[in-house]
Amino acid sequence: MNKETSPIDRINSWLKNSISLKLFIITILMLLLLIPTAMIKSIIFERESLSNQTILKVSNKWAGSQQINGPILSIPLLYEYRDEGKTYETKKYLHILPEELNIKGNISPEKLKRGIYEVVVYKSQLDVSGKFLFNKDVDKNNLKEIKYDEAFLTIGISDLRGIEDQVVLNWGKKSLQVEPGSKISELIYSGITVKLPNIENNINKSIDFSFSLNLQGSQNLNFIPLGSITNVKIESNWAFPSFSGNFLPDNRKVTDKGFQADWKVLQLNRNFPQSWVGSKHTDKIKQSNFGVDLILPLDDYKKSVRSSKYAVMCIALTFLIFFLVEIINGHKIHPFQYILVGLGLLVFYVLLISISEHSNFNTAYIISSVSIVGMISLYSLTIFKSKKLSLLLLSTLTSIYGFLFVTLQLADYALLMGSIGLTLILAATMYFTRNINWYEINVDSK
Repeated sequence: MNKETSPIDRINSWLKNSISLKLFIITILMLLLLIPTAMIKSIIFERESLSNQTILKVSNKWAGSQQINGPILSIPLLYEYRDEGKTYETKKYLHILPEELNIKGNISPEKLKRGIYEVVVYKSQLDVSGKFLFNKDVDKNNLKEIKYDEAFLTIGISDLRGIEDQVVLNWGKKSLQVEPGSKISELIYSGITVKLPNIENNINKSIDFSFSLNLQGSQNLNFIPLGSITNVKIESNWAFPSFSGNFLPDNRKVTDKGFQADWKVLQLNRNFPQSWVGSKHTDKIKQSNFGVDLILPLDDYKKSVRSSKYAVMCIALTFLIFFLVEIINGHKIHPFQYILVGLGLLVFYVLLISISEHSNFNTAYIISSVSIVGMISLYSLTIFKSKKLSLLLLSTLTSIYGFLFVTLQLADYALLMGSIGLTLILAATMYFTRNINWYEINVDSK
């Protein structure tokens, strides 16, 4: 005579054998593991923030990013006004931009290390030349005097600490010394000034200028297209340039040995005139910059962040393998064992970011993935009690981390690779589970 099972026994049996309940528990475990995943991302962002702070500290001691703005020729204008019987004078500046502005330069970058962090800095040699044309009309209403003898030239340099040698301006046939500081701070906040000889004799004439500038800076070098025609030609031995700003190079050549780039910007390409009176057009001038950033290839922190975005996929696929083994092999796996495996997968990212700070990313990835895949595969020998199934798990995890590694290297095709990979994984899962009768499993398990 068969002994009837009690309701408690039936409930215990259902809890142990219900496939739906097991799937629900696994899903809950995956969601709970998203919490430490978010903590790992915060660790990566914190380390990246420390790296950025280091870059800022090194830049403050070396020199920051540089922007060349100018030269701008300024002539004081004295206006006289009468108001209620009183007379007062106001000084304004006539600003004249060069008809031609040619910049040719070479950038020599180098990496500086502070602790475990790297910063890209550079030294540059710039040759600047062009010409001014003195035929600009001014508003003569209430104009009292044009002070040609107080004219000056301003060359904007965003961080004056980067100037390595004395700057001498060749103005026509004269060599003129420069002074630090800007007299037109509303247009050029930081720069150098050159007092010009009396230029009244040059009205309706053009005059050539040139100067050389040995300048050091950090990470990027920008220019403002102040010439009616602005030509910039830059070359460097840095193989990872990023061209930025409002104008891209007309011609560029980037190889493993460096890059060459040249720009040609016309007056018609920008939104400010060749001459004006007062402090107008300041914002428009600032917004017209262009140049080059000396970037490190996709840095380790960005790669680590991108890899952490695949954490859910890695956990889900690994849990799927364990679940299918449990279903097909009939060997029960406790939720605690799922948790240990999930935490092992998360430790991979901690290892990756910590090791990559002391070596290159590829080496750190190989060490971390081999450690975690080996650990989980050895652990599965005890759980599966089958070398064949453990080898299957080993092959699958190796394929997952290999696929992730390739995806991280192909920055421009990461989304394409990821979508194709997920599609293939889903197709494989459908194929291997096509003959499983999920309702029958529940019935047989009772």
